[in-house]
Amino acid sequence: MAGTVSTLAYVAKPRQRRSLGDPWWVRAALIGTSLLFVAVFVVAPLAVVFTEALRKGWQAYFAAFADSDARAAIRLTLLAAGIAVPLNLVFGLAASWAIAKFEFRGKALLITLIELPFAVSPVIAGLVYVLLFGAQGWLGPYLDTGNHPWLGPWINAHDLQIIFAVPGIVLATVFVTFPFVARELIPLMQAQGRDEELAALTLGATGWQTFCRITLPNVKWGLFYGVVLCNARAMGEFGAVSVLSGHIRGETNTIPLHVEILYNEYNLQAAFAVASLLTLLALVTLVLKNLVEWRHRRVLEAAAAAELRQFAT
Repeated sequence: MAGTVSTLAYVAKPRQRRSLGDPWWVRAALIGTSLLFVAVFVVAPLAVVFTEALRKGWQAYFAAFADSDARAAIRLTLLAAGIAVPLNLVFGLAASWAIAKFEFRGKALLITLIELPFAVSPVIAGLVYVLLFGAQGWLGPYLDTGNHPWLGPWINAHDLQIIFAVPGIVLATVFVTFPFVARELIPLMQAQGRDEELAALTLGATGWQTFCRITLPNVKWGLFYGVVLCNARAMGEFGAVSVLSGHIRGETNTIPLHVEILYNEYNLQAAFAVASLLTLLALVTLVLKNLVEWRHRRVLEAAAAAELRQFAT
């Protein structure tokens, strides 16, 4: 009787495994649908950008960047990203370290404020700065006339202007990009815990030594990933920058705004040529993302293998 039961169980196992698997035509349909979706909504637009940019040849492609307005837009984009990314890097490190390693009042509120730019439309963010620093805003009269009792002379001497100027573009870029680094590091630091930091403090290390020698090396790949995403968003931001820039050619136009102007003027080849820069940036971002994920996976696998060898010995 026992032999009959074991035989039936052995025969039933393959049937059970086959019943749990999907038929081949279901798998083929799902894979085909996914590939078709990626081809239509991802690959085809990228191909169109480069095809239209190179339609008139390489000479016309590089001629689009010889324009002084295009070069000014590239410089302004690099400037805004060059200021916003380091600021967000410092803020993201500080905020994630405080949230993941310490307990304090207002912690949930701080996390909510960090995620605020994800919930607010970039256009609304730009409008907020207009209402704050514009001519009719709360601080606008002081900036326009320089009649503040002790800031007035300094404002007049430096001709300070925020709206329709570079400072406004930088502020908008910082606002829409500052969650990226923090949101990458907070879950990573929370998963790592505080054991290593507490051990270092117990052995006499200072807070700065603990941060530089333990916390920072443990999150270096997550930090790099957050910086890559932050830089990509900073260079491609359109909504908030569009509200604050005033679309002044050669002065306050970033690459996305310059592409819009060229497209509205029916200069399609130049528009797609300049847009190809942002497309290349997106491709480079994907490559760096995959490299970071691969490297991080290798580090985790090496750490797991070392623990297994230590446990075996």
